[in-house]
Amino acid sequence: MLIKRLCFVMIALSIMLSAGCGFKLQRSYSIPDELKSLHLSSPDEYSELSRLVRERLRLSSVALVEGGDDVATLRIVKDSLDRSTLSLYPTGNVAEYELTYHVTFAVKLPQQEIQPFTVDIHRDYLDDPRTALAKSREMELLLKEMRIQAADQMIQTLASLETK
Repeated sequence: MLIKRLCFVMIALSIMLSAGCGFKLQRSYSIPDELKSLHLSSPDEYSELSRLVRERLRLSSVALVEGGDDVATLRIVKDSLDRSTLSLYPTGNVAEYELTYHVTFAVKLPQQEIQPFTVDIHRDYLDDPRTALAKSREMELLLKEMRIQAADQMIQTLASLETK
């Protein structure tokens, strides 16, 4: 009986300490009330990035609505993947690339100016021409991971907006 009480006290104490220090679970963002109804605009509504952002907005309890003057708008302007050479093999073939996933987006709150934002995600990618098939699959996985991280950073940006 004493052991049960001691376990209960330890659990309660750890919960209180973790709540008191500002600890939050990853991806649990507090979106301002002014952004709880939001219009999402994108050049390609069915792109992977648009789908990920929509999913994260729903997880943050944001209602996606049709656009209007009295509704906040999140507009994905552009996303692109750039690749630059980091190193070469002695034969002159590329050994390593740096991938940069760049997202430009803007937030328009009612009766306020448009606020532009950018997200840049960087990854290194080793390229071995002998394993081309495996490398193309690795590139797909890296790009997916970079899009997920970009979507998370977009939601974080929304959560940190000063709405008044």
